[in-house]
Amino acid sequence: MKRVAIVSVTLVATLAARCSGNTKDLGQSRSSEPAAASVPADIASQDATDFIHHVAIVNVAEIDLAKLATERGSADGVKKFAQMMITDHTASGEKLKTLASDLKLQAPSDLDDKHREQRDTLAKKSGTDFDRDYAKAMVDGHKDLIDQLEPRVDKKILDQWKDAITAKPTAAPKIAAIPPDRSDNPTTMRVNQFAADIYPTVYAHFEAAKALERSLEKRAARP
Repeated sequence: MKRVAIVSVTLVATLAARCSGNTKDLGQSRSSEPAAASVPADIASQDATDFIHHVAIVNVAEIDLAKLATERGSADGVKKFAQMMITDHTASGEKLKTLASDLKLQAPSDLDDKHREQRDTLAKKSGTDFDRDYAKAMVDGHKDLIDQLEPRVDKKILDQWKDAITAKPTAAPKIAAIPPDRSDNPTTMRVNQFAADIYPTVYAHFEAAKALERSLEKRAARP
């Protein structure tokens, strides 16, 4: 998500399209319409569960890998980036736990098999090999998280935000707010608001991870 000095900044197919893709038989009688009207809420609840599950695991993974990086990394930039991950993803994780509790959902606190394997693989490396693979994992992981967040934020404002960053990259860390994608479902709206709140930080992490990866590549290319 280079904005390395992010200060206690917290950590996207639209839902309407997703809901419409899950509608029931079109041949239902008019008397069944009230039941069909409840479908979007059910879908949104499952959608919220899936989202919270995914982001919670990402938070745990980022913190675990960052702790590993503080021990096994060799470049100062890797260690500084790792400390930023620990600080920001810990803060984001606490906010996510509050959201999950409010929605009567459970946020996982353990890694899934994919991220556990990633951690175990990185734990076998050290020095420049670790630095390179850690930076790549950070780029890939934050790109995946951005893809989870973007459908949940206001697309028009997001495009304007990105245009502003492209025109003036140094403004990226300064831009604070991106509104959520609007929804009539209160659960979906809460989840979208959380996604909008953390998007600028996640994007800054992504950009910082790419810059870190480039710097390590230049360092390795030196004779």
